This record gives sequence, structure tokens and C-alpha cells, in this order.
Amino acid sequence: MGGARQPCGAELMSNLQAQYQRDGYVICNGLVGDVTVQALRDEAVAIACGQRGIVDGVVQRDNADEAALKNVLAIHFPHKISPLMREMLSHPAIVKVLTQLVGPDVKCMQSMLFVKNAGKPGQAWHQDETFIPTTDRSLIGVWIALDDATIANGCLWIKPGSHAQGRLWPMLPCDDPRFDGSPEAVGWEAEFGGHEGGIAAEVPAGSVVFFNGFTLHRSLDNRRPCGYRRALVNHYMSARSELPWSFGTSKFAPDDYRDIVLVAGTDPFAERGLEDLARPYLRPETRKP
Repeated sequence: MGGARQPCGAELMSNLQAQYQRDGYVICNGLVGDVTVQALRDEAVAIACGQRGIVDGVVQRDNADEAALKNVLAIHFPHKISPLMREMLSHPAIVKVLTQLVGPDVKCMQSMLFVKNAGKPGQAWHQDETFIPTTDRSLIGVWIALDDATIANGCLWIKPGSHAQGRLWPMLPCDDPRFDGSPEAVGWEAEFGGHEGGIAAEVPAGSVVFFNGFTLHRSLDNRRPCGYRRALVNHYMSARSELPWSFGTSKFAPDDYRDIVLVAGTDPFAERGLEDLARPYLRPETRKP
């Protein structure tokens, strides 16, 4: 892993920032405990059954049934209806790392619950800053493994160092059946080793991958005959900067998105208040059969 893997929950993180700046990501093993991981798995079932509130695209069920997960690729903004998912935004061990990499003032704007049942697709190479733009390049993804993530079940893949230029690559349609139909970043292949390859972030459940908003990453389809590759992915940035994200109907758009959760430090724009803009929804799949 090129020195980018750290037992962050058990030792000082003096070199964490240097690794993150060099590679565009860092992996922290054992950051989330087994009890919490299992609680998040159980909560995923409740959310997928519509028992925590309305999720656009999800059919409500009377009972919590894991079978409801089979047709779910991802649910966006689960923290809007799940107290546990919202609590995870401020998980102390995760916030400790975030303040090393982004802090001291950190805010969260998005959560995503990935389920990826056997046979479900991944997402082609992309950079998160394409979708959530920041003015200070502080966007960071926090990818929490709820199952052991392996190459076979569709773990995260990363192109180390691809963040360094702060360049956003153009996006084009992608019809590769391994992926969910989302656009793919192109034009970077000669510089960073082509479409295949990269670092496979094979991690045990409870591990957390932190990656820069400009870092090229993807995941492949779950090729296992059965089982899930569940992950909770939250996005954060420095609270010292505005967020020009035109998501929802904000009175501050396009300058500052205010449906955020402050997880560390202070919010210099607190006088603007908060807005309730995002609603949970099931991510659609547009891949060709």
C-alpha cells in the first residue's frame, strides 16, 4: 500500500498528513469497532425496508428483512432519517483523523450507504470534486467498510498521486457492464497507468479509507456468488470555506450550500443558519444489461 495504511486508532498520527498529501489517500485499520459495524449493518436493513423514514425509490416493508438489500446499490443521505447514520458523521476516531487532514474546522454535506449485493455493479473512475466542488480543494471522502472489502466483492481502487495537480478530468458516458452507468473520467490514462490497475483497497470491516476529492478512484462489480459489500461513505470539507454546491433549492445558491453538519471546530458562516434540502433516495442504475 505504499506506506498509506495506518493503524490510526492505536497510535499517534504524526505522519498521516504527509502520507495523505503525497498519495491522495490513507487507510486506517480498525477505526470503527465491531459492535458499531454490526449496528450499521442492521440499520442498513431498517433503512432499506423504509422503517426509518421515506426513501425515494424504496418500498416500505412491515418487517426488517435483509432481503430488501438485494435490490439496493446505494442510498444517498441516509443520515437525514437515521439517528445512527447521523451520529456516524461525528464518530470520534474519524473526526480525529479529519482534523489532521482537513481541520480544525470540518463540516459534512453528504452521506451514502452502499450495499452492492452479489452481481451489482461498481462505479467507473471518477473524482468526487466533479460532483461536489469546493473552492479550497478540501473535499475528502470517508469510506467506512461494513464488510470485508476484497477484489472479488468490489473493493475500492485508487490511483495514488492523481490528486496532486488539482485537475478535474472530463467525464464521458461509460457503457462498461461492470459499472452502474455513471460517467467516467477520461484523459488521465497515460499519466496514471491506464484504466486498469491502481491500488486495491482490500480492507477488513471497520477500516476507513480517507481520500482526497481530486483522487481518481473506482470500484468494480461484486463478482461473488452471494453476499454484500456494504460501505458507508461520508463527504466532508473545511468549514472555513463556502460550498458552491447547487444541490436542492438553497437561498444561498450557488455560493454556499447550508445543509451541512459541523463535526469539528467552528462554522464561520453560522449566522446564515442551516437549511434542510437533501432527501434520501435510492441511486438509480443505468447500465446496459
